[in-house]
Amino acid sequence: MRATVVVPTFNEIDNIDRLLRAVRAVAPDARVLVVDDGSPDGTADAAQRLADELGNIDVLRRTVKEGLGHAYRAGLRRAIDDGAEICVQMDADLSHDPEVLPALISNVEHGADLAIGSRYVPGGRTIDWPKGRRWLSRWGNRYAAGVLGLAVNDATAGYRAYRSDTLVRMEFETVKAEGYGFQIEMTYRLISVGGKVVEFPISFQDRTEGESKMSGSIIREAFGLVARLWVSDFRGRRERRAQGG
Repeated sequence: MRATVVVPTFNEIDNIDRLLRAVRAVAPDARVLVVDDGSPDGTADAAQRLADELGNIDVLRRTVKEGLGHAYRAGLRRAIDDGAEICVQMDADLSHDPEVLPALISNVEHGADLAIGSRYVPGGRTIDWPKGRRWLSRWGNRYAAGVLGLAVNDATAGYRAYRSDTLVRMEFETVKAEGYGFQIEMTYRLISVGGKVVEFPISFQDRTEGESKMSGSIIREAFGLVARLWVSDFRGRRERRAQGG
């Protein structure tokens, strides 16, 4: 199946060379789509030079930094329009090990609608995280799974592969959330349309170069999103019961 790896970037000049060379080495048949939100540090130009050298890499240049969700929606749409049957989400900061790419793609090829590189299944782990961040991430995932009824251990994971026709069926372009909230809402949407989820253990290595995009507003958005999705789901169930008599 044709796979495209979508990589959003903003000021990743220190990481983009290593990342693209590593992806090309482990998944030579996959296309890579770099979605750059106008990085002032020259990330897009560096990615284009690597595209010219390595081949099978495209650079989608966006002029405004609108957030992770916007970048992914644009990148997924472009990948699907270009014929991708599998769309992979991957961070540019080297926290996602390229060696796992073939396993994620293979899980979708063998029937999964979504394969998640999970930190919170047996064999998964986070490396060099402070205790507070580990606690927040773990319990944030438990909160999302418990409130929304998701049988998923790592709904906020950003390393994942989707079946393209399932993305279209779940109307991914209408997902409005950003940051962690984007991953949660995408997972919720996919399960809501009957998609099959597989979690594959990964070791998550925190970035060593560049600046983290994490912020308090991103965390607050994710927690608020879960509550809004629950309310929407509750109202939908109540309306269906009323219509059924």
